[in-house]
Order: sequence, then C-alpha cells, then structure tokens
Amino acid sequence: MISKNQIRQIQALHQKKFRDNQKLFLAEGVKMVKEIVESNHTIIQELFATADFIFEHENILKSSGIKYNEISDKELEQISSLASPNKVLAVCNYFGETKTEVDFKKFFSLYLDDIRDPGNFGTIIRLADWYGIGTIFCSPTSCDLYNPKVIQSTMGAFLRVKVAYLPLEKIITDNNVGLIYGAVLKGKNIYAERLTNGLIVIGNEANGISKENLALVNHPITIPSHSANGTESLNAAMATGIIVSEFFRQQHY
Repeated sequence: MISKNQIRQIQALHQKKFRDNQKLFLAEGVKMVKEIVESNHTIIQELFATADFIFEHENILKSSGIKYNEISDKELEQISSLASPNKVLAVCNYFGETKTEVDFKKFFSLYLDDIRDPGNFGTIIRLADWYGIGTIFCSPTSCDLYNPKVIQSTMGAFLRVKVAYLPLEKIITDNNVGLIYGAVLKGKNIYAERLTNGLIVIGNEANGISKENLALVNHPITIPSHSANGTESLNAAMATGIIVSEFFRQQHY
C-alpha cells in the first residue's frame, strides 16, 4: 500500500527544487532498478513495486535490506514520470560530492557547456560509460543529473560515471589542463589531427560553446561533413559520440 501523502511526496520529486531539497531522485523500470539493487543498493531509500516484481525479486530485496512496498498498477501510474510505467519505482538518495581531480595527461574527459536536453545529457553519460570515461564535467547551467528523463536515458550508466558541475576555468586551473578541445563548426578535422588526452568541450544544442568558454579552447576541432549536405549541425549527443569514438580509436587502436 501507498498513502496519499507518499504519493504527493514522490510526485514532488519530478521537480528539481524538491529533489534538491530532499536530496532524493527517482529511478524506474525493471532493468534500471535491478541494476541499482545489484550494484549499489545502498542508495535506495524505498522501493515501490507491483506484486509480480516483488514475487520475482523478493529474496534479493530481503537479503539487501531494502525497504519495499507492494502497490497496484494504478498507484504506480500515479507516482511514475513515465508514460508507460514498468512494475517498479525506486526512491534513491543523491550521490556524495564528486571528486574533480583528473589526470588529463593520462585520460580525456568531457565538459558539457549548457547542455539542456535531458535525452542528450543522458545519452552522453551513457557514451562516457561505453568509452571508459569515469568523470564528466558540466557547466552549472547544464541539465540536472537527477532529472528522471536523464536517469532513464543513461540506461544505468549514471551508476558508473561521475558528474561534476563547475565553471570550465576552474577545472582547467585546478587540474592544470593543457589541451582544451572544442567541438565547433570551423575547426581542425578530427580525422586529420593527432588527438591526445585532454578536455573536450561540447556546446549547447542551439548556440554551441559560449563565448566565455570558447576563449579557453586552444584546440578547436570539427567533424567533417559531405560537401553537398544540407544539415547545419549535428545533435549534441551524436556529435559527442563521433568525437569520443575518434579519441578512443586513436589511443587504443
């Protein structure tokens, strides 16, 4: 069972101000919640699930000491942020403070400059996980990590990739970053450049890299396009995937 007060409290977590106030976020769906239970169950404050989910997973829920509640499909619809809820919702605690020290001589990472779309943001976190990037950085104006759409689109990668929100200049200064790549429309061809470890700045979906941060970029790069193309630019997550893939390829193959 779930009370009306619990329903209101969970519904409030769909909004950033309430998530920040409570330091709680939502994770939904069988695959997502199972991954949290198996890899980092301590972040789960409480779990709400339909009878069939509990029946199938009751042993691991009990052995993990997770507090869980059986609810109906209708009740799940009331608290879910998804159009089609899938059996289970977990209320989770925020992660602790993310360490921001990275050895940029040994690793490359991403800086997301005012990325606003939750789908793009979550997909980039998933890309980072695929290519072994353990920490990514974001401008303070970028999308909220704990937005339910972000969490959903990471497909569990948020459990493995740390996200830190800081001004670009502070990251560069604190970590003594030498190479600051910037994804721009008129830069050096990524396939003709020798790409080494450093920080890769990805700009806002509509406006690109801000003037303030563009001034800090010392290696502008671009993805070459077909001469006859009619597309002005690539989706931010798509561009990030192509760029990170080329960095990874040059360093590992």
